[in-house]
Amino acid sequence: MNPDLIFFPVLIQVLLTLFVFIRLGQVKEQAVKRGEVDQTRRALHDDAWPDYVLKVNNNIRNQFETPVLFYVLVIGLWSLGAATVTAQLLALAYALLRLAHASVHLGSNIVKVRKRIFQASIVALLLLSGLLLLALGGIPV
Repeated sequence: MNPDLIFFPVLIQVLLTLFVFIRLGQVKEQAVKRGEVDQTRRALHDDAWPDYVLKVNNNIRNQFETPVLFYVLVIGLWSLGAATVTAQLLALAYALLRLAHASVHLGSNIVKVRKRIFQASIVALLLLSGLLLLALGGIPV
């Protein structure tokens, strides 16, 4: 399998991040038009915005937490020639779990469901970390 395919899940994560940014702009514009924003506080204070804006804002912040680790792991695996089918499948699992997490967060926002999805994505990152550790040690993955 082509080792460069490990970047397909990265593209999924990047597109998810861009989608959430677009959504944030939409809900902020909607809140302003409805007069739901404290204009004197909006630039620096989250509490100036209604909850439905904060939900999207919180999700965009999530896109710059564990995904940063994901990017580093993928680049590390690829650069060491360890972007195997296993690594690619784990990377894809992580990206799909991030899509699921964002879907719940931006939708029903059921914390119990979000937590389980988040935990599964962390397991995928841990396994990718293990593969990178093996590759750094010269052990074929």
